[in-house]
Amino acid sequence: MVLGSGGLLSGGAGTGWGQDAGPDLTQIDVERLLQIEVTSAAKHEEPLFHTASAIYVITQADIERSGAPNIPDLLRLVPGLEVAQTFSSGWAISSRGFAELYSSKLLVLVDGRTVYDPLFSGVYWDAQNLMLEDIERIEVIRGPGATLWGANAVNGVINILTRSARDTQGGLLSTTVATTEPVHANARYGGKLGSSGAYRVYGSYFRRDHSRDSSGNPRQDGWAAASGGFRTDWSRSGANSFTLQGDVVGRGADETLLLPSLSPPYQFLSTARTQHRGGNLLARWNHHLSSGNDWTLQTYYDRATRQGQALAETLQTFDLDFEHHFKIGRRQDWIWGAGYRVTGEDFGETFLITVRADTEHQFNSFWQDEITLIPNRLQVIPGTKLEQDRHSGWNAQPSVRLLWTPGSRHTVWAAVSRALRTPSDLEVESRINSQVFAGPSGQVDLVSIFGNEGFQSEKLLAYELGYRVTPARRFSLDLATFYNVYHDLETTEPAAPFYESSPVPPHLVIAQQFENLMHGETYGAELAANWNVTDQWSLAAAYSHLQIRLHLDPRSRSTTAEAAENNSPHHEVQIRSHLALPRNVGMDLALQHVSALSGLAVPAYTRLDTRLSWQPAEFTTLSVGAQNLLSPRHLEFGDFRQLGQVGQAERNVYGKLTWRF
Repeated sequence: MVLGSGGLLSGGAGTGWGQDAGPDLTQIDVERLLQIEVTSAAKHEEPLFHTASAIYVITQADIERSGAPNIPDLLRLVPGLEVAQTFSSGWAISSRGFAELYSSKLLVLVDGRTVYDPLFSGVYWDAQNLMLEDIERIEVIRGPGATLWGANAVNGVINILTRSARDTQGGLLSTTVATTEPVHANARYGGKLGSSGAYRVYGSYFRRDHSRDSSGNPRQDGWAAASGGFRTDWSRSGANSFTLQGDVVGRGADETLLLPSLSPPYQFLSTARTQHRGGNLLARWNHHLSSGNDWTLQTYYDRATRQGQALAETLQTFDLDFEHHFKIGRRQDWIWGAGYRVTGEDFGETFLITVRADTEHQFNSFWQDEITLIPNRLQVIPGTKLEQDRHSGWNAQPSVRLLWTPGSRHTVWAAVSRALRTPSDLEVESRINSQVFAGPSGQVDLVSIFGNEGFQSEKLLAYELGYRVTPARRFSLDLATFYNVYHDLETTEPAAPFYESSPVPPHLVIAQQFENLMHGETYGAELAANWNVTDQWSLAAAYSHLQIRLHLDPRSRSTTAEAAENNSPHHEVQIRSHLALPRNVGMDLALQHVSALSGLAVPAYTRLDTRLSWQPAEFTTLSVGAQNLLSPRHLEFGDFRQLGQVGQAERNVYGKLTWRF
């Protein structure tokens, strides 16, 4: 996790992962470490050490050593990122506060394709069924990234980058057997396309058991998913490169919800099978004009259908983006771009949720200029994003960043940024029937929450300050601090009650409506330290602190909104160790402590994960490991919406075989 990167000093030692693994980064000295490059903070390659944002990188070596079976568990490696399992196929993942099942202030992308769902302003993590061996790295920005990435990149950006087909030649088979995941199998094969191209195809399947409640009873939420896809890459004459890739995924899961009913006893626990089907196709053209002058044209189509008890949803997205990066003289490094996205939605009505179907057209443009004031010492980086959508019209999301490098081993950065979380479809054009009970005069009362066409974007003004230092060849520190000011946060407010006769029986509707009647502040710090004790042993430690202060506007009558102050942990600590032993044996340990979530009645917990790997032959790796060793199960989050039972993260023991050929 050196300099905010999990793989820079702690990656890959001693086990020689085979033909398509990342480099052994533990053997890289400081001078080369300073040149490790990332793309998410500037939309072009730049040294991570000299990046003016709080960025962290999970490398392929980290992925292999973590033993994580999915992307959410991988994200536990990131200091300051909140990851909590809510049930077998659900996670609450957030950055710098406001955690919930579908956290609304975190933008997630896969190779530049957004997987953020406009229905509820969140991500279906169970639908991101990528083959982990095909991920090159995951770049995580903690803090706003809206100037480059647009609306909803409020508290962070997760950018998942898959590997070029050229780097995944030959075959790979892997199978995992675990106590919570009886079957997990992956297959991949890559080859050449003429003299300038390469391809790969893959398939993946897994089945995961039900989670359990606090009494140890199965929660009836087991699930299974299958996915497949391809990627092709071509390079012509050194000036042009082309990528075409696509994926399909199918998923089925048992879903247990507490549903309202107009008939006594007015609520019932229901378990049914939900289905998810989806597919995407992405094309990208990179054109290199000269040194420091290049442009990219990217387009994709994405279609996803989800059929569940709460709502049936079909979402189709077409996106087109153009970006141009060039330099003006020796002191200015520009990037600008423009894009268009059309989103079509269709919904099947249920008693719980009704949403008006609609088609949305979005236009955007952005620019950012890295201006060198003192060569190799001082840069100022202004920029802004202009974005339009049907809910909030045109909005600007500017930022100004400062980068100071007083010496080759020191980087100081600061930033002031504005970011927006645009209204979701649920907040604008929906009805949610949340509760039914018998009224005092014997009539049936139905509590319904209505969308509000006047609902505004939530707004953030963020102040950040960071410092990176490598005081010795084997040691590094990365500190990021922040103070965020939020306006127009969502609340649920009482509205005028009314009677309705349909559906029967006639009932009184106790109406509520989404409003923007809360503001607040968050502040905190994230510290990561890395130490290569020897060439064979590396240690990484991280600590994050978060405070949230929320305040209702005078007009608000909400009694629950301020409780979100305590839905995120105030303290998180993690320690990771990697030890390369003789005969191609590796040992990994990860210890994490998360403080209590008092707003959700979740006690503090500590989890210990371990993995032992052995490479008996050049292209064969065997590993065994365990997750959550310290207890059979523990609660990580609470169901504050009261729609169903809460599952717990369970102890998991696994064995994995990987064969490359």
